[in-house]
Amino acid sequence: MKDLGETLLRKEPFSEIVIGNTAIVRALVESGLRSVTAYPGSPTPEIADAIAAIPADRRPFRFEFSVNEKVALEVAFGSALAGRPSAVFFKSVGLNVAADSFVQLPLLDIPGGLVVILGDDPGANSSQNEQDNRHYARMSYMPLLEPASAQEAYDMFKTAARLAARHRTAVILRLTTHVCHAKEKVDFEALPPAFPRPAWAFDPERENYIPLAATVFPLKRRALERLAAIGRDPEALGTNFVEGSGSRRGVITAGTAWLSLRDALEETKPGSERPDVLKLGLVHPLPRDAVLAFLRAREEVKVLEELDPVLETEIKALAYDEGLSTRILGKRGVEDLMGECVPAKVRDILSGTWPDLFDAPRPAPLPASAAPRPPQMCPGCGHRSAFYAIKRALSPGDVTVADIGCHTLGYLPPYRMGGVLLSMGHSTSTASGLSIFREGRRVVCFLGDSTFFHAGMPGIVNAVYNGHEVLLVVMENGTTAMTGHQDHPGTGRSFNGPAPKLSVRAALEGLGVKNIREVDAYRQAELTALVREALAEPGFKVIIARHPCMLKLTREARRRAGAAWKVRQVRVDPDTCVKNHECIERFACPSFQAREGGAVEVSRDLCIGDGSCRQTCPAGALVQDKEEGR
Repeated sequence: MKDLGETLLRKEPFSEIVIGNTAIVRALVESGLRSVTAYPGSPTPEIADAIAAIPADRRPFRFEFSVNEKVALEVAFGSALAGRPSAVFFKSVGLNVAADSFVQLPLLDIPGGLVVILGDDPGANSSQNEQDNRHYARMSYMPLLEPASAQEAYDMFKTAARLAARHRTAVILRLTTHVCHAKEKVDFEALPPAFPRPAWAFDPERENYIPLAATVFPLKRRALERLAAIGRDPEALGTNFVEGSGSRRGVITAGTAWLSLRDALEETKPGSERPDVLKLGLVHPLPRDAVLAFLRAREEVKVLEELDPVLETEIKALAYDEGLSTRILGKRGVEDLMGECVPAKVRDILSGTWPDLFDAPRPAPLPASAAPRPPQMCPGCGHRSAFYAIKRALSPGDVTVADIGCHTLGYLPPYRMGGVLLSMGHSTSTASGLSIFREGRRVVCFLGDSTFFHAGMPGIVNAVYNGHEVLLVVMENGTTAMTGHQDHPGTGRSFNGPAPKLSVRAALEGLGVKNIREVDAYRQAELTALVREALAEPGFKVIIARHPCMLKLTREARRRAGAAWKVRQVRVDPDTCVKNHECIERFACPSFQAREGGAVEVSRDLCIGDGSCRQTCPAGALVQDKEEGR
């Protein structure tokens, strides 16, 4: 797409091939939203990328990356409270960070309406679990719509925004990884000519916004009544539909499982009884009348859903209460509770449910043509240098604690740095607990600079306050690298331009940390020495191991230099190399490759010429090219 920003602002109806995340942004524009917030996390960052494509002076809403998901939710809530239609988006586990405020939203009157866009991740493509956030909707009494495609993501966001404004509440739009990233030709409507400026709506004298013990029950009653009203709303019910021609068999499904079901049903053998399908868009509250009508007209119904048996449990309870004789078939075992409902898996599920549907078992998958490639840090990554240096200062019994970020990959061989991982910002607190009963072991934990501002500071405060004997290494690379190089409070920029640059060191000092050291992560011998010094000292101490993200740095330099871009790459001097493989086995930059006979070569495709590897070779066999560099 030549000019995405202009496309997203087109006034007339049009069709365009886009991913689901991009379709969402056109829906934001068409819905008249005034405030949008987020915290970056896959599979949703491309929503922000598409927003960034719209020129700031023509962007019809304000957008910000907040410091974490809870803050992002609260900023969007405040805007909606003032009467401005608003939205917030983040990834699946981000809802855990926001949950303390999230669960209160349905209790309160939200004049502008708030859409909470969740990027759930069946298959754990980029997450530490397969968390099913439909449970949060039920726990908090919040309605939930679930699209299956880019077209539905666009349509259902607009539905969610209208429902949220009409019922003065929050509505979840639950995307999944494939909905966010799959491309489709989407039909967009015309851009409304103008949106009226909403009047200020927040009036705490008229409406109670303080859920205390004495007021909780009226607020909860209203939340339940509002949820029931959305369950009767014709627009919400219009997201459900039935496919088929009156079979005795049926399938109830939602989201991308429906797309995989359609693919699987194309392979049914001629003459077999193909099931009808009830495809749900409104997932919570369960559309009782539509489900009951579908069940009553069929003898057997399979409930097909990714992850937990959420729909299955509700549908079986509903059928029991209504005394229906329809046989309802759900999940068969542990494997059905894991992974995405891709077409092959759905075909297997249907074969196990109705063996007569298909002629033969699905063919075995072809063997992989290439060996699996483990995830690893980029060539030149400062985290690699830091881990290599820190490991040299540790004893075999010492304990290391990981956190969320690119540096999480330090737990892989050969570094083996970070023996436990819970969530963003947990490392200092978990390390503090381990330090209480360490029995002579030293405890080291890691934290990225983005995570430091996101959720890292409370654990540091606790460690200082309670005197825990822990060494924290802040891995400062100047960006939110793992999710696409978004800015954070320590970068001096925000989404909207220059911003105050908050110093990690100043923040640590403000939290009461007295013992702080700083070093460039490429200075490996110095970092090793600093770790040894710090571990010999009592109390809580911090080393800031700083080096810019080299992927971001080289991309920006390459764009600036254009055709003049050159790299002084590293090469192995075969006359000096003693083949001890320190570069491969302990430093482990992916640029190094072992050849027959133990010789080592440097991949010209991978090496970025940073030279951080040269100090690791005991024989001095790593040399830099002589050509002019960048």
